[in-house]
Amino acid sequence: MAVSTTRKLIYSLVGNKRGLMGCVVMLCVVVAALSAAWISPHDPLKQDLSLRLKPPGWQEEGGEVYWLGTDHLGRDIASRIIYGSRVSLAISVSAVFIAAFLGITIGLVTGYYRGWVDSIFMRLADVQLAFPFILLIIAVVAVLGANMRNIIVVLGITGWVVYARIVRSEVLSLREREFITAAKALGVSHFKILFTHLLPNVAASCIVIATLEMARMILMESALSFLGLGIQPPTPSWGGMLADGRAYLFVSWWFATFPGVALMITILGVNMMGDWLHDFLLI
Repeated sequence: MAVSTTRKLIYSLVGNKRGLMGCVVMLCVVVAALSAAWISPHDPLKQDLSLRLKPPGWQEEGGEVYWLGTDHLGRDIASRIIYGSRVSLAISVSAVFIAAFLGITIGLVTGYYRGWVDSIFMRLADVQLAFPFILLIIAVVAVLGANMRNIIVVLGITGWVVYARIVRSEVLSLREREFITAAKALGVSHFKILFTHLLPNVAASCIVIATLEMARMILMESALSFLGLGIQPPTPSWGGMLADGRAYLFVSWWFATFPGVALMITILGVNMMGDWLHDFLLI
């Protein structure tokens, strides 16, 4: 069964050009993040004002090449983009995990038990959806402080609603099915029904949501860093590089362009991979 499923997965991916391209993009980003220390041509934190704002491909006397140019402090942009992928992936994956864990658990419990538990969490979800998402994150980060741990926690806690609502709606339908009725008649515990009967049936939707939410988390982290409320300098961050480069956009176009392209391609890759997973798992 596992071999058959794997074969179907491979055939589906090969037959879906957008999905294949998305997976290739994400594989490249993951490899770059994991091997940043080995593949980065320069130290991303090393400053040399004599090399500031050098254009892409410029080569100094020592033979060192700055393929994507340097920033206003003489740091290599290519190396900072590679190291910035670590930040984006670490925050997005961690935040998606937290949001998925909270949202799936809440969705299972509220959809299965209904009653006052359902009313409380769904009204809380309504309140959170009514409040502008980015303003909520900015306010919380401004109070707690701008560091990686706080950003992950805030993004994770504020991202549970979409999981909870979709899982709840599916559980409301599944709880009336014959296999759930049979499990109750056989004396199966509620805990086992939730996590061995209902959870596997909503897993496909959760995987698709998590994939698409990852792109949103990457964008949110970059937005916070752009506003100065995310990863603080000198740690490389795509959003922070965009913020630094906007002042030099007309004189040193490469400063902000290449981090922006890296961010765009990564988000596009995640979305294309999510579209393929949607087609494979849900259609």
